[in-house]
Amino acid sequence: MQLKKKKAWRIVLFVLLSILVLLTGGLWALTVSIYNENFDKRFETYEPLMFQVEDFEGLSRTRYEFASDKGQMLTGYLYSVGEKQTGIIVLAHGFGGGGHNSYMDCINYFAQHGYYVFAYDATGNDESEGDGVGGIPQGVIDLDYAISFVEEVDGLKGLPIGLFGHSWGGYSVCNVLTYHPEVKAVVECSGCNRSSDLFEAEGKRQAGDFIYVMTPFVKIHEQIKYGKYASNTAMDGFKASDAAVMVVHSLDDDVVPIEYGFDLYYEKYGDDLRFTFLKFEDKGHNDVVNDNSDTYKDEFNAEFDKWLEMLDYDYEADENKERFIEDKANYIHNHLDRERWSSRLDEALFRKFVSFYDDNMND
Repeated sequence: MQLKKKKAWRIVLFVLLSILVLLTGGLWALTVSIYNENFDKRFETYEPLMFQVEDFEGLSRTRYEFASDKGQMLTGYLYSVGEKQTGIIVLAHGFGGGGHNSYMDCINYFAQHGYYVFAYDATGNDESEGDGVGGIPQGVIDLDYAISFVEEVDGLKGLPIGLFGHSWGGYSVCNVLTYHPEVKAVVECSGCNRSSDLFEAEGKRQAGDFIYVMTPFVKIHEQIKYGKYASNTAMDGFKASDAAVMVVHSLDDDVVPIEYGFDLYYEKYGDDLRFTFLKFEDKGHNDVVNDNSDTYKDEFNAEFDKWLEMLDYDYEADENKERFIEDKANYIHNHLDRERWSSRLDEALFRKFVSFYDDNMND
């Protein structure tokens, strides 16, 4: 009788363990699938809204290519105005909108105020190779390789290096300090501490607390794929470097909530003179560097909505998809005021950025 009971318990235990393994494997597969669906895609800047070098008076650029970790060739541009540069700022762009083009107004401001700016398209974005980004840590990897490349370019060797990053780029410019402690100054906007934070933040909006069940699988997946780059954090970067750091975030940021970066950094470094913290109330995420009082984007969107109402066909119907894509592009090309579109920066904020770089890169 005892032997039968033991055998029965062994069977029950085996079944339970099998179910657990299947559930774990299924959850792992689901998590990786969702991760890849969101982060392992190509991203292209929407052509009708792209900035052009000609939008910015005096801005010139030189094209470069350099290899990243798997040999994929990345495209970057060295921007400048005039011939009196005192340092170089490497810019890391955000996630999902294509490459660095969306930051050309930022680039222009820094270039107009005495800096070379090297800006590149990360893996899987715009002019750079890659079927997809791959994952969040790829941003740190590409920036690591970009800095190393810049340091060997004739005419740039020996110049002090600063970093500027927004969102994904904000996460990247802080993390990369672990590998480039020679960087003098960093401006980080709307970033986060660790790679899994971006998955978690977006997941909480879509799946609620269930995201906390999936997050461990994300961390394991990234660790397997990216090794040291996945486990490294912004806090690790701060510890490994003496760089001056400016952290910028808005309380109403619903893409990367402030507790994933700013709050965490402020708790540890709020009294450290090496750190400068700028917190806003109502700048959101994508417009954190723009002037809230500039109404052009809202004006253009309002006129665009009126145009939509006047269309003589159902633009949401599948059979009209291609037609609408062409008509929308033509509308933007014909109606976008490029001067106003490229002049929406918060110049008071950017004066602080330049002053910060001047103080810490040219001492």
